[in-house]
Amino acid sequence: MKRIYLDNNATTPQAPEVTEAMRPFFEEHFANPASTHREGQKVRHRLEAARARVAELIEASPEEIVFTSGGTESINLAILGAARKRPDGHIVTTAIEHAAGLEAVRRFEEEGGTATYVRSRSSGDIDPQAVIDAIRPDTVLVSVMHSNNETGVLQPIEPLARECNRRTILFHTDAAQSCGKISISVRETPVDLVSLAAHKFYGPKGVGALYIRKGIDLLPQMFGGGQQGSRRSGTEATALAVGMGRACELARSAPGSYLERIAPLRDRLERGLVAAYPGATVNGSNALRLPNTSSVRFPGIRGEEMVISLDLQGIAVSPGAACSSGAHRPSHVLIGMGLGADLARSSVRFSLGLYSLPEEIDRVLQVIPEITAGLRGMGNRMSTAAGKEGDRA
Repeated sequence: MKRIYLDNNATTPQAPEVTEAMRPFFEEHFANPASTHREGQKVRHRLEAARARVAELIEASPEEIVFTSGGTESINLAILGAARKRPDGHIVTTAIEHAAGLEAVRRFEEEGGTATYVRSRSSGDIDPQAVIDAIRPDTVLVSVMHSNNETGVLQPIEPLARECNRRTILFHTDAAQSCGKISISVRETPVDLVSLAAHKFYGPKGVGALYIRKGIDLLPQMFGGGQQGSRRSGTEATALAVGMGRACELARSAPGSYLERIAPLRDRLERGLVAAYPGATVNGSNALRLPNTSSVRFPGIRGEEMVISLDLQGIAVSPGAACSSGAHRPSHVLIGMGLGADLARSSVRFSLGLYSLPEEIDRVLQVIPEITAGLRGMGNRMSTAAGKEGDRA
Protein backbone atom coordinates (compact mmCIF):
# COMPACT_ATOMS: atom_id res chain seq x y z
CA MET A 1 0.00 0.00 0.00
CA LYS A 2 1.38 3.39 -0.98
CA ARG A 3 1.20 5.64 2.04
CA ILE A 4 -0.61 8.97 1.94
CA TYR A 5 1.06 11.93 3.63
CA LEU A 6 -1.32 14.64 4.88
CA ASP A 7 0.85 16.17 7.61
CA ASN A 8 2.59 18.85 5.57
CA ASN A 9 2.20 21.51 8.27
CA ALA A 10 4.52 19.42 10.43
CA THR A 11 7.10 19.22 7.66
CA THR A 12 7.25 18.80 3.91
CA PRO A 13 9.33 16.37 1.87
CA GLN A 14 12.51 17.91 0.55
CA ALA A 15 12.12 18.76 -3.12
CA PRO A 16 14.47 16.85 -5.46
CA GLU A 17 15.67 20.16 -6.92
CA VAL A 18 16.68 21.26 -3.42
CA THR A 19 18.65 18.07 -2.80
CA GLU A 20 20.52 18.49 -6.09
CA ALA A 21 21.36 22.12 -5.32
CA MET A 22 22.79 21.14 -1.94
CA ARG A 23 24.83 18.13 -3.05
CA PRO A 24 28.01 19.96 -4.21
CA PHE A 25 28.30 21.70 -0.85
CA PHE A 26 28.63 18.40 0.97
CA GLU A 27 31.35 17.23 -1.41
CA GLU A 28 33.23 19.72 -3.60
CA HIS A 29 32.40 23.15 -2.16
CA PHE A 30 33.03 22.48 1.52
CA ALA A 31 35.20 25.49 2.41
CA ASN A 32 34.36 27.96 5.16
CA PRO A 33 32.61 30.97 3.59
CA ALA A 34 34.58 33.28 5.89
CA SER A 35 37.92 32.14 4.43
CA THR A 36 39.71 34.56 2.12
CA HIS A 37 41.18 31.97 -0.25
CA ARG A 38 39.57 31.07 -3.57
CA GLU A 39 37.72 28.05 -2.23
CA GLY A 40 36.19 30.04 0.61
CA GLN A 41 35.16 32.92 -1.64
CA LYS A 42 33.44 30.57 -4.09
CA VAL A 43 31.33 29.30 -1.21
CA ARG A 44 30.72 32.85 0.03
CA HIS A 45 29.40 33.80 -3.39
CA ARG A 46 26.91 30.93 -3.39
CA LEU A 47 25.87 31.69 0.19
CA GLU A 48 25.08 35.28 -0.71
CA ALA A 49 23.20 34.14 -3.81
CA ALA A 50 21.07 31.96 -1.53
CA ARG A 51 20.45 34.91 0.78
CA ALA A 52 19.27 36.94 -2.20
CA ARG A 53 16.81 34.21 -3.16
CA VAL A 54 15.31 34.18 0.32
CA ALA A 55 15.02 37.96 0.24
CA GLU A 56 13.40 37.90 -3.19
CA LEU A 57 10.63 35.57 -1.99
CA ILE A 58 9.36 38.13 0.53
CA GLU A 59 10.44 41.22 -1.45
CA ALA A 60 13.21 42.16 0.96
CA SER A 61 16.84 43.17 0.44
CA PRO A 62 19.57 40.50 0.89
CA GLU A 63 21.23 42.43 3.72
CA GLU A 64 17.96 42.18 5.68
CA ILE A 65 18.13 38.35 5.80
CA VAL A 66 19.90 36.42 8.57
CA PHE A 67 20.23 32.66 8.28
CA THR A 68 19.41 30.67 11.43
CA SER A 69 19.08 27.03 12.43
CA GLY A 70 15.32 27.04 11.83
CA GLY A 71 12.00 28.63 12.69
CA THR A 72 12.46 28.28 16.45
CA GLU A 73 15.73 30.19 16.47
CA SER A 74 14.32 32.81 14.10
CA ILE A 75 11.38 33.40 16.45
CA ASN A 76 13.60 33.51 19.53
CA LEU A 77 16.05 35.91 17.92
CA ALA A 78 13.21 38.21 16.89
CA ILE A 79 11.38 38.24 20.22
CA LEU A 80 14.27 38.15 22.68
CA GLY A 81 16.59 40.16 20.46
CA ALA A 82 14.05 42.97 20.42
CA ALA A 83 12.62 42.74 23.93
CA ARG A 84 15.88 42.32 25.85
CA LYS A 85 16.94 45.78 24.74
CA ARG A 86 14.49 46.96 27.39
CA PRO A 87 14.46 44.27 30.11
CA ASP A 88 11.63 45.93 32.04
CA GLY A 89 9.52 46.42 28.91
CA HIS A 90 6.26 44.89 27.73
CA ILE A 91 5.35 42.51 24.88
CA VAL A 92 1.94 42.09 23.27
CA THR A 93 1.38 38.67 21.70
CA THR A 94 -1.48 36.19 21.31
CA ALA A 95 -2.50 33.10 23.23
CA ILE A 96 -2.47 30.99 20.05
CA GLU A 97 1.15 31.47 18.97
CA HIS A 98 3.48 28.60 18.16
CA ALA A 99 5.24 27.19 21.22
CA ALA A 100 8.51 28.81 20.14
CA GLY A 101 6.91 32.23 20.41
CA LEU A 102 5.06 31.58 23.64
CA GLU A 103 8.10 30.12 25.39
CA ALA A 104 10.32 33.01 24.26
CA VAL A 105 7.84 35.51 25.69
CA ARG A 106 7.60 33.52 28.93
CA ARG A 107 11.39 33.57 29.22
CA PHE A 108 11.28 37.37 28.88
CA GLU A 109 8.72 37.47 31.71
CA GLU A 110 10.95 35.30 33.90
CA GLU A 111 13.74 37.81 33.33
CA GLY A 112 11.59 40.67 34.66
CA GLY A 113 9.60 41.84 31.64
CA THR A 114 5.82 41.74 31.27
CA ALA A 115 3.51 40.47 28.55
CA THR A 116 -0.13 40.50 27.47
CA TYR A 117 -1.56 37.45 25.69
CA VAL A 118 -4.54 38.40 23.53
CA ARG A 119 -7.12 35.63 23.14
CA SER A 120 -8.55 34.70 19.77
CA ARG A 121 -12.15 34.90 18.72
CA SER A 122 -14.15 31.68 18.38
CA SER A 123 -13.41 31.80 14.65
CA GLY A 124 -9.71 31.41 15.40
CA ASP A 125 -8.59 34.88 14.33
CA ILE A 126 -7.46 37.74 16.50
CA ASP A 127 -9.41 40.97 16.83
CA PRO A 128 -6.82 43.57 15.76
CA GLN A 129 -8.39 46.19 18.01
CA ALA A 130 -7.83 43.92 21.01
CA VAL A 131 -4.13 43.82 20.17
CA ILE A 132 -3.97 47.57 19.72
CA ASP A 133 -5.82 48.14 23.00
CA ALA A 134 -3.22 45.98 24.79
CA ILE A 135 -0.34 48.27 23.75
CA ARG A 136 1.11 50.28 26.63
CA PRO A 137 3.65 53.11 26.85
CA ASP A 138 6.32 50.55 27.78
CA THR A 139 5.48 48.10 24.95
CA VAL A 140 8.64 47.25 23.02
CA LEU A 141 7.31 44.55 20.69
CA VAL A 142 4.08 43.21 19.23
CA SER A 143 4.33 39.62 17.97
CA VAL A 144 1.41 38.05 16.08
CA MET A 145 1.76 34.96 13.88
CA HIS A 146 0.90 35.25 10.20
CA SER A 147 -1.10 32.01 10.10
CA ASN A 148 -1.89 29.45 12.75
CA ASN A 149 -0.07 26.14 12.34
CA GLU A 150 -2.98 24.07 13.69
CA THR A 151 -6.06 25.65 12.12
CA GLY A 152 -4.48 27.51 9.21
CA VAL A 153 -6.38 30.67 10.20
CA LEU A 154 -4.76 33.83 8.84
CA GLN A 155 -4.22 36.65 11.29
CA PRO A 156 -4.77 40.40 10.56
CA ILE A 157 -1.14 41.41 10.56
CA GLU A 158 -1.38 44.29 8.07
CA PRO A 159 -3.38 46.76 10.22
CA LEU A 160 -1.33 45.75 13.25
CA ALA A 161 1.96 46.31 11.44
CA ARG A 162 0.81 49.72 10.25
CA GLU A 163 -0.35 50.77 13.72
CA CYS A 164 2.91 49.60 15.30
CA ASN A 165 4.84 51.43 12.60
CA ARG A 166 2.88 54.60 13.39
CA ARG A 167 3.75 54.24 17.07
CA THR A 168 7.40 53.23 16.40
CA ILE A 169 6.88 49.87 18.12
CA LEU A 170 8.56 46.83 16.58
CA PHE A 171 6.22 44.30 14.96
CA HIS A 172 7.17 40.64 14.46
CA THR A 173 5.29 37.90 12.66
CA ASP A 174 5.96 34.17 12.57
CA ALA A 175 5.40 33.31 8.90
CA ALA A 176 6.89 29.81 9.04
CA GLN A 177 3.58 28.17 8.14
CA SER A 178 2.54 30.76 5.53
CA CYS A 179 5.70 31.03 3.47
CA GLY A 180 5.36 29.20 0.17
CA LYS A 181 1.60 28.76 0.53
CA ILE A 182 0.49 32.37 0.16
CA SER A 183 2.33 35.48 -0.99
CA ILE A 184 4.24 37.51 1.58
CA SER A 185 5.60 40.99 0.87
CA VAL A 186 7.46 43.14 3.38
CA ARG A 187 7.09 46.02 0.92
CA GLU A 188 3.30 45.91 1.10
CA THR A 189 3.04 45.13 4.82
CA PRO A 190 5.43 47.16 7.02
CA VAL A 191 6.51 44.35 9.33
CA ASP A 192 9.86 44.75 11.06
CA LEU A 193 10.71 41.09 11.72
CA VAL A 194 9.59 37.93 9.88
CA SER A 195 10.52 34.37 10.89
CA LEU A 196 10.83 31.62 8.25
CA ALA A 197 11.60 27.88 8.31
CA ALA A 198 12.82 26.09 5.15
CA HIS A 199 11.39 22.65 5.90
CA LYS A 200 7.84 24.01 5.84
CA PHE A 201 8.11 24.66 2.08
CA TYR A 202 10.13 21.73 0.68
CA GLY A 203 13.53 22.90 1.90
CA PRO A 204 15.94 21.17 4.28
CA LYS A 205 15.48 20.84 8.03
CA GLY A 206 17.94 22.69 10.23
CA VAL A 207 17.85 26.07 8.48
CA GLY A 208 15.62 29.10 8.69
CA ALA A 209 15.84 32.82 8.25
CA LEU A 210 14.89 36.01 10.02
CA TYR A 211 14.02 39.12 8.07
CA ILE A 212 15.22 42.21 9.97
CA ARG A 213 14.11 45.48 8.43
CA LYS A 214 17.02 47.75 7.60
CA GLY A 215 17.88 50.07 10.48
CA ILE A 216 16.60 47.74 13.23
CA ASP A 217 19.19 46.71 15.79
CA LEU A 218 18.56 43.47 17.68
CA LEU A 219 20.56 42.15 20.60
CA PRO A 220 22.33 39.01 19.31
CA GLN A 221 21.44 35.79 21.09
CA MET A 222 24.52 33.87 19.90
CA PHE A 223 28.07 35.14 20.28
CA GLY A 224 31.26 34.25 18.49
CA GLY A 225 33.02 35.28 15.32
CA GLY A 226 30.62 38.04 14.33
CA GLN A 227 29.22 36.42 11.20
CA GLN A 228 26.17 37.93 9.49
CA GLY A 229 26.94 41.39 10.78
CA SER A 230 27.26 40.05 14.35
CA ARG A 231 23.52 39.45 14.35
CA ARG A 232 24.00 35.67 14.44
CA SER A 233 27.53 34.41 15.00
CA GLY A 234 28.65 30.99 13.84
CA THR A 235 29.93 29.50 10.61
CA GLU A 236 27.02 29.46 8.19
CA ALA A 237 25.68 26.06 7.14
CA THR A 238 26.19 26.75 3.45
CA ALA A 239 24.63 23.56 2.10
CA LEU A 240 21.47 24.17 4.11
CA ALA A 241 21.35 27.84 3.16
CA VAL A 242 21.74 26.96 -0.52
CA GLY A 243 18.93 24.44 -0.10
CA MET A 244 16.70 27.08 1.46
CA GLY A 245 17.53 29.48 -1.34
CA ARG A 246 16.53 26.91 -3.95
CA ALA A 247 13.32 26.14 -2.03
CA CYS A 248 12.51 29.87 -2.02
CA GLU A 249 13.12 29.99 -5.76
CA LEU A 250 10.64 27.14 -6.26
CA ALA A 251 8.18 28.68 -3.79
CA ARG A 252 7.76 31.84 -5.84
CA SER A 253 5.24 30.03 -8.02
CA ALA A 254 3.74 27.84 -5.29
CA PRO A 255 0.92 30.13 -4.03
CA GLY A 256 -0.83 29.84 -7.38
CA SER A 257 -0.68 26.04 -7.20
CA TYR A 258 -2.05 26.04 -3.66
CA LEU A 259 -4.96 28.29 -4.57
CA GLU A 260 -5.82 26.65 -7.88
CA ARG A 261 -5.21 22.97 -7.12
CA ILE A 262 -4.76 22.31 -3.40
CA ALA A 263 -7.54 24.51 -1.99
CA PRO A 264 -10.25 22.67 -4.00
CA LEU A 265 -8.86 19.33 -2.77
CA ARG A 266 -8.90 20.61 0.81
CA ASP A 267 -12.50 21.79 0.41
CA ARG A 268 -13.56 18.45 -1.04
CA LEU A 269 -11.91 16.65 1.87
CA GLU A 270 -13.75 18.85 4.37
CA ARG A 271 -17.12 18.34 2.74
CA GLY A 272 -16.61 14.58 2.74
CA LEU A 273 -15.50 14.45 6.37
CA VAL A 274 -18.43 16.53 7.57
CA ALA A 275 -20.85 14.39 5.54
CA ALA A 276 -19.35 11.14 6.85
CA TYR A 277 -19.60 11.92 10.56
CA PRO A 278 -22.59 13.62 12.22
CA GLY A 279 -21.40 16.61 14.23
CA ALA A 280 -18.02 16.89 12.54
CA THR A 281 -16.98 20.55 12.32
CA VAL A 282 -14.09 22.38 10.70
CA ASN A 283 -12.25 24.52 13.25
CA GLY A 284 -11.81 28.07 11.99
CA SER A 285 -14.05 27.58 8.96
CA ASN A 286 -15.54 31.07 9.36
CA ALA A 287 -12.17 32.79 9.02
CA LEU A 288 -9.68 33.20 6.20
CA ARG A 289 -7.34 30.20 6.21
CA LEU A 290 -4.32 28.77 4.47
CA PRO A 291 -5.47 26.87 1.37
CA ASN A 292 -4.06 23.53 2.54
CA THR A 293 -5.09 23.20 6.19
CA SER A 294 -8.11 21.50 7.78
CA SER A 295 -8.54 21.08 11.51
CA VAL A 296 -11.65 18.95 11.99
CA ARG A 297 -13.22 17.90 15.26
CA PHE A 298 -15.13 14.62 15.60
CA PRO A 299 -17.18 14.80 18.85
CA GLY A 300 -17.08 11.54 20.79
CA ILE A 301 -13.76 10.42 19.27
CA ARG A 302 -10.28 11.16 20.57
CA GLY A 303 -8.06 12.72 17.95
CA GLU A 304 -5.09 10.54 18.88
CA GLU A 305 -7.16 7.41 18.26
CA MET A 306 -8.23 8.73 14.87
CA VAL A 307 -4.59 9.43 13.99
CA ILE A 308 -3.58 5.87 14.90
CA SER A 309 -6.48 4.34 12.97
CA LEU A 310 -5.66 6.37 9.86
CA ASP A 311 -2.00 5.47 10.22
CA LEU A 312 -2.92 1.78 10.16
CA GLN A 313 -4.70 2.51 6.87
CA GLY A 314 -1.54 4.09 5.47
CA ILE A 315 -2.58 7.71 6.01
CA ALA A 316 -0.42 10.17 7.98
CA VAL A 317 -2.21 13.03 9.75
CA SER A 318 -1.75 14.79 13.08
CA PRO A 319 -3.83 15.60 16.17
CA GLY A 320 -2.38 19.12 16.13
CA ALA A 321 1.04 20.75 16.24
CA ALA A 322 3.88 18.28 15.72
CA CYS A 323 5.97 19.98 18.40
CA SER A 324 3.36 19.11 21.04
CA SER A 325 2.16 15.77 19.68
CA GLY A 326 3.78 13.96 22.60
CA ALA A 327 1.79 16.01 25.09
CA HIS A 328 -1.49 14.68 26.43
CA ARG A 329 -2.97 18.09 27.17
CA PRO A 330 -5.53 19.58 24.76
CA SER A 331 -4.42 22.09 22.14
CA HIS A 332 -3.91 25.57 23.58
CA VAL A 333 -5.03 26.95 20.21
CA LEU A 334 -8.40 25.19 20.25
CA ILE A 335 -8.91 25.93 23.94
CA GLY A 336 -8.17 29.56 23.11
CA MET A 337 -10.94 29.46 20.50
CA GLY A 338 -13.39 28.53 23.25
CA LEU A 339 -13.59 24.77 22.76
CA GLY A 340 -13.85 22.58 25.82
CA ALA A 341 -11.09 20.07 26.54
CA ASP A 342 -13.05 17.12 25.12
CA LEU A 343 -13.82 18.87 21.84
CA ALA A 344 -10.24 20.09 21.57
CA ARG A 345 -9.00 16.53 22.04
CA SER A 346 -11.40 15.30 19.35
CA SER A 347 -9.70 17.35 16.62
CA VAL A 348 -7.47 16.08 13.82
CA ARG A 349 -5.36 18.17 11.46
CA PHE A 350 -5.19 17.30 7.78
CA SER A 351 -2.57 19.39 5.94
CA LEU A 352 -2.17 18.91 2.21
CA GLY A 353 0.89 19.69 0.15
CA LEU A 354 1.92 20.29 -3.43
CA TYR A 355 2.34 16.55 -3.94
CA SER A 356 -1.18 15.69 -2.69
CA LEU A 357 -3.40 13.94 -5.25
CA PRO A 358 -7.18 13.67 -5.78
CA GLU A 359 -7.06 9.88 -5.43
CA GLU A 360 -5.47 10.29 -2.00
CA ILE A 361 -8.40 12.39 -0.85
CA ASP A 362 -10.73 9.73 -2.26
CA ARG A 363 -8.93 7.10 -0.20
CA VAL A 364 -9.28 9.10 3.01
CA LEU A 365 -13.00 9.59 2.46
CA GLN A 366 -13.36 5.89 1.67
CA VAL A 367 -11.95 4.70 5.00
CA ILE A 368 -13.30 7.44 7.29
CA PRO A 369 -16.85 6.03 7.74
CA GLU A 370 -15.59 2.66 8.96
CA ILE A 371 -12.94 4.21 11.18
CA THR A 372 -15.28 6.70 12.84
CA ALA A 373 -17.99 4.05 13.33
CA GLY A 374 -15.49 1.77 15.04
CA LEU A 375 -14.05 4.49 17.26
CA ARG A 376 -17.46 5.80 18.25
CA GLY A 377 -18.62 2.26 19.10
CA MET A 378 -15.50 1.69 21.19
CA GLY A 379 -16.15 4.97 23.02
CA ASN A 380 -19.74 3.98 23.74
CA ARG A 381 -18.66 0.57 25.07
CA MET A 382 -16.07 2.17 27.33
CA SER A 383 -18.65 4.65 28.66
CA THR A 384 -21.10 1.82 29.38
CA ALA A 385 -18.45 -0.22 31.15
CA ALA A 386 -17.41 2.74 33.23
CA GLY A 387 -21.03 3.31 34.21
CA LYS A 388 -21.47 -0.29 35.31
CA GLU A 389 -18.29 -0.14 37.33
CA GLY A 390 -19.61 2.99 39.01
CA ASP A 391 -22.90 1.24 39.84
CA ARG A 392 -21.01 -1.63 41.49
CA ALA A 393 -18.98 0.82 43.51
